Amino acid sequence: MYSDIRVALKMIKIYSTPTCPYCHTLKAFLKEKGIEFNDIDVSSDSKAAEEMIEKSGQMGVPVSDIDGEIVIGFDKEKICQLLKLEC
Repeated sequence: MYSDIRVALKMIKIYSTPTCPYCHTLKAFLKEKGIEFNDIDVSSDSKAAEEMIEKSGQMGVPVSDIDGEIVIGFDKEKICQLLKLEC
């Protein structure tokens, strides 16, 4: 239960697009684990797209920002490590 509390305190942003299959997989994974996140559609928000590129150096999605730690793509192992999840 303690790890659930720590996950709840983390700020999670997912930069994604509606047509990206890896974005859908990432978001489904987080929902399955009961983790809340802010989903940002960079296809309709150019300011958010610029922010994502500035943070990650990447134009591709998904990009996750977990308390300032950037994860490019659906890197399940790294996401689990940052969120202290057993995967």
